[in-house]
Amino acid sequence: MGISYRKHNGTWEYRIKYRDPITKKYKEKSKRGFKTKPEARFEAQEVEHQLLNNFELASQNTTLREFLNNWLEEYKNGVVRKNTYDLHKRNIEKQIIPYFKEIELKSITPTMYQKFLTHLFKKEYSKRTIEIIHGTMRNALEKAFHLNMLERNPTIGAVIKGKEKERKVKFIDSTEIPIFMKTAYQYGYIYWLFFGFMIDTGMRKGEVAALQWSDIDFKNKTVSVNKTLDFQADSDDELFGDPKTFKSKRTISLSKNIISKLKDHLKWQNQNKQNLNDIYRHDLNLVFCREDGYIMPKSSLFNAFRRILKQAGIPSLPIHSLRHTHAVLLLEAENDMKFIQERLGHGSYQITADVYSHISKRLDEKSMARYEAYFDQITSPKGD
Repeated sequence: MGISYRKHNGTWEYRIKYRDPITKKYKEKSKRGFKTKPEARFEAQEVEHQLLNNFELASQNTTLREFLNNWLEEYKNGVVRKNTYDLHKRNIEKQIIPYFKEIELKSITPTMYQKFLTHLFKKEYSKRTIEIIHGTMRNALEKAFHLNMLERNPTIGAVIKGKEKERKVKFIDSTEIPIFMKTAYQYGYIYWLFFGFMIDTGMRKGEVAALQWSDIDFKNKTVSVNKTLDFQADSDDELFGDPKTFKSKRTISLSKNIISKLKDHLKWQNQNKQNLNDIYRHDLNLVFCREDGYIMPKSSLFNAFRRILKQAGIPSLPIHSLRHTHAVLLLEAENDMKFIQERLGHGSYQITADVYSHISKRLDEKSMARYEAYFDQITSPKGD
């Protein structure tokens, strides 16, 4: 291995001749543009060290874009859940590549990466959103480090700025549920059943939309939550995916009321199957579907929910509020957080406690007020 230096148009250049340990052929690396010879010598010596001790690192000129695309396909596709893969892909395409453009992977420094996080902060993303984007980069560059493509992971030690987004749980008050359900029934039978099932079980809309009759156990009055529906699937083969998290797979009890409704619904659906015969999508075996057995479009669910709320005189809410409504009903029925966590399929007790803490406090205040009234009643002098 040999190093040479020369001046070129007022700047210095280094050239390193080395032997490829795999092909055994002689190659050359060079770089120009250094203001002084010592600057050129400093980098040349660093590259020489890499060639002697980590040939794979020194010999690659992979761009960040190339590496991230390869990382997605080689180490994430088919390994992580589809929604996790889609999240990484979205972070890469929408945030990371537009900022770093065609930069070489090994050129990213800790300082440069910190500026990227500051850039996201200045765009007024929530701290949680920045943490998710950071998670993609940290995960990917850690793999690059273990593949000897980086000497160190430049994301380690980065500081994430931003305020925690206030979690304000939106739900339908228990006093408004009767008018909501009455209006939903008037709007459309299948929406009444779908939204009522969400309120009664706390399941996510994708989990409910993916339910098949084989998931319903009428004898034990339970439902198995084991998949979610991808409303934007490109083909029928991609309709069903894994639930949001590992803990999302669960079996929960169904009320006598919802079991009765499901039995009636099955009879109604069987009549549809007979009437439509070959037109009906028997292969999907969905519980909640259009009259022809196909999935209920996401847009139809959103539009129906919005219109039902408006007709019922209830302020606008997201569909996910029905899941929160169920949790609030459980709290009002004095169920503990551990039971609610398991029923909702949250990843940890802490998530449940954090999300519903302010509601729990409100209920505690009501309970305390009832206790004080009762205590005053039994301790006050008779005749007062």
